[in-house]
Amino acid sequence: MSVVETQHAAKTLMDHLPVLQVVIPLISAPLIVLLGNRKLAFAIAFAASATAFIIASLLLAQVTDGSVISYHIGGWAPPLGIEYRIDALSALVLMLISGIATVVLPYAYTSIKFEIPKRHHTLFYALYMLCLTGLLGMVATGDAFNVFVFLEISSLSTYVLVAMGAKKDARALTAAYDYLIMGTIGATFFVIGLGLLYMATGTLNMADLAGRIADQGANRTVQAAFTFIVVGMSLKAAMYPLHHWLPNAYTYAPSAVTTFLAATATKAAIYVLLRFMFSVFNPAFHFEDWTLYLIFIPFALLAMFAASFVAVFQTNLKRMLAFSSIAQIGYMLLGIAMLNATGLSASIVYLVNHGITKATLFMGTGAMVMYSGSAFFDNLNGLGRKMPLTGAAMVAGGLSLIGVPGTAGFISKWVLVQAAFENGWWIIAVLIMLSSLLAVIYVWRMFEVLYLTAPDEDCTATDPPLPILIPMLILAGACIWFGFDTELTLGSARVAADGLLAGSAGLIVE
Repeated sequence: MSVVETQHAAKTLMDHLPVLQVVIPLISAPLIVLLGNRKLAFAIAFAASATAFIIASLLLAQVTDGSVISYHIGGWAPPLGIEYRIDALSALVLMLISGIATVVLPYAYTSIKFEIPKRHHTLFYALYMLCLTGLLGMVATGDAFNVFVFLEISSLSTYVLVAMGAKKDARALTAAYDYLIMGTIGATFFVIGLGLLYMATGTLNMADLAGRIADQGANRTVQAAFTFIVVGMSLKAAMYPLHHWLPNAYTYAPSAVTTFLAATATKAAIYVLLRFMFSVFNPAFHFEDWTLYLIFIPFALLAMFAASFVAVFQTNLKRMLAFSSIAQIGYMLLGIAMLNATGLSASIVYLVNHGITKATLFMGTGAMVMYSGSAFFDNLNGLGRKMPLTGAAMVAGGLSLIGVPGTAGFISKWVLVQAAFENGWWIIAVLIMLSSLLAVIYVWRMFEVLYLTAPDEDCTATDPPLPILIPMLILAGACIWFGFDTELTLGSARVAADGLLAGSAGLIVE
C-alpha cells in the first residue's frame, strides 16, 4: 500500500479534492441562509451535492489500486497538523453519502411542500447541507477529534431535520428529542474514549494513534477508550439493543429526511467503527477479539431475528422499514465480527447496497404517503396498481431487501454467507438464510397491500411528478444494476477490506 502525500502547496485543483469534498457543502449552508431564497437554496444545495459526488468519484478512481491519499491541512504535517486521509473504504462511503444526497434533493424539492411549512424550506436546505458536511467530514478526516466535531455537526442538524416533520405529526418533536438525548449520550461516550486515547498516547491523528498503540501495547486506558468508542458509535449506528431512537425518528421525520438518513447516517457510524477497530486498534488484541465474538455476534444475530420479527407485525410501512434497517445493521456488524477479508468485504458492500435499497423504499413510501396522507397499510391499499412506476420501484427495493438473485441485496448476503463458510461457521450461514425468510414475510405484506388489496373507490392516486419519480427510478435501477455489475461495489469493498486488514503501515511516496 502506498500513501501519497498532498501538500498545501499543491499546484492543481485535483490535489485539493480531499478538502474540497467537505468545504464545498460547508460553504453552501451559510450561503443558503444568507440569500434566503427557496429556489436559489435548492440550486445551491444541489450544485454542492453534485460537486461532492463528482469529487468522491474522482477520489475513488485514485485509490482503487489500494493507495492512500494524505492531505495536510494548512501545510502542517501530521501528527501535529490535521490530516484528511482517503483510501478505498472512505472514498466508497463518500461516494455513497454524496450520491444519495444528490439524488434525494430533487425528490425533497417537491415532497417538502407537503410536509414542511414554506417558511422553513430555506432552513431545510441549509440544515441538509450541514448534515451532509458532517457525514462527509466524519469519513474524510484522519484526525480522531475531527471525527467528533463532524459527528456533532451532522447530529445537531439531523435533530432539527427530524423535528420538521411536526407539521404532519407532532410526534416528530418527541422523536427528535429522543434522538437528541440518545445521540448526545453516544457522542459523550465517544469523546470520553478520545480523551482516554489522548491521555494514553498524546496524539489524536489516527495513523499515529495506531502506531503508538501498537508500540506500547493495549494497557487498561486503551482498553477503556476502546470500550467507550465502541459503545458510543454503536449507539449512533443503532446497533441492537441501542436502537430505540431509530424507529420513531424514521417514522415521523419528513420523507426526504428519512430517505437521506436511512441511507447515510448509520452507514457513516459503521464506517467510524470500522476505522477505529481496524485502523486504530489492532484486532489481534484479545480485548477487541473477544468484543467482536462475545458482543457483536450475539447482538447482530438478535438484531437479524428480533428486529425482523417486530417488522412483521408493524401496521405502518415507514415503521416496518425502520425495524428492517435495524435488522440489516445486524448483518453488517456480523461481517465485521468474522475478522476475515471476505467478512469485511461483505460488511462494506452491504453498507453500500443497503443504503441504495433503503433509500428506494423510503422514497417510494414517501411518494405514496403524498396521496394517501398516511403510511399505515390501511391507507395504501392497491396503490401499487394506481401508481405503477412507483410500485415497480418498491418491488425492486423489496426484492433487494430480501436478497433475491439479480439484485444488489443478493450480492451482500451471498458474500456474507461465503465469509461464514470460510470460518467454518456453517450454523451462522444457516441463520443468515433463515433470517432472510423473515424479510420475505414483511416484504410480502408490503406487496400484498400494494397489489393484492383493492384500492378505495374514490382513490385518484397517480405516479408522482418527475422530480420525485426520476430519483426513485434511478435508485431502483441501481438496486438491479449492482446485482449484476459488482465491479464498483464489491471490487472497491475488497480493496477496502484488504487495506483495513493490512493496517496503517505503508510506504510514503513524495
